[in-house]
Amino acid sequence: MALTPTIPGFDPRPRRAVVVRGGWDGHQPVEATEEFIPHLREHGFDVEIFDSPAPYADADLMAQTDLVVQCNTMSTIEPDQLSGLIAAVEAGTGFAGWHGGIADSYRNSSDYLHLVGGQFATHPGKAPEERTGEQSDNYVPYTVEVSELGRQHPIMAGIEQFSLVTEQYWVLADSYIDVLATTTQKVRPWDPWHREVTSPAVWTRLWGKGKIFVSTPGHRVEVLRDPHVSTIIKRGLLWASR
Repeated sequence: MALTPTIPGFDPRPRRAVVVRGGWDGHQPVEATEEFIPHLREHGFDVEIFDSPAPYADADLMAQTDLVVQCNTMSTIEPDQLSGLIAAVEAGTGFAGWHGGIADSYRNSSDYLHLVGGQFATHPGKAPEERTGEQSDNYVPYTVEVSELGRQHPIMAGIEQFSLVTEQYWVLADSYIDVLATTTQKVRPWDPWHREVTSPAVWTRLWGKGKIFVSTPGHRVEVLRDPHVSTIIKRGLLWASR
């Protein structure tokens, strides 16, 4: 099956998307979001871009927003901003993102972690003697496996499994997420754990009237351009939208 970046039956009526980007520059928040903004516009979204979570506190804006795309890593969020985001999702605004831009955004907020359902813990890297102090220290080969639920979901249609060489997220998650794909961290001679650990790699979550989509692959633009990753994220954005 050829991979298409859309969702069957998606209604291309005019919609509003808010893109919130910022935080750690290593995740290329501007370049990364620019990969998907044309896709949103092609599917009928009027896109507004912000460099902080400040718009979450604007109740009128959020009430008119069908989708929030967040790429904001290791940042902070004010109480009124977080409460505004949560209220909007509960009322039907979709919330979507990838990698640390959604799964490692506001470490100081337990309510945010509760909303998303999964939190970056670490990304085990190369053997110590192979590390040079660069981001590539954490680039390892791994496989993304589609779950049984994923095989029945439009986000993963036509995708069985695929391999990447990038950061492999070890995720702390709850049982309320719907896991569409997983990745398994092996045990290497230098690792302190003693058995393989499987983490969600792609998941969705229903929250009030809203839908949440998360893809952990997506460290930098070159990963986002992988055909499997790009397809999953493009579909996930459309799926999450009101």
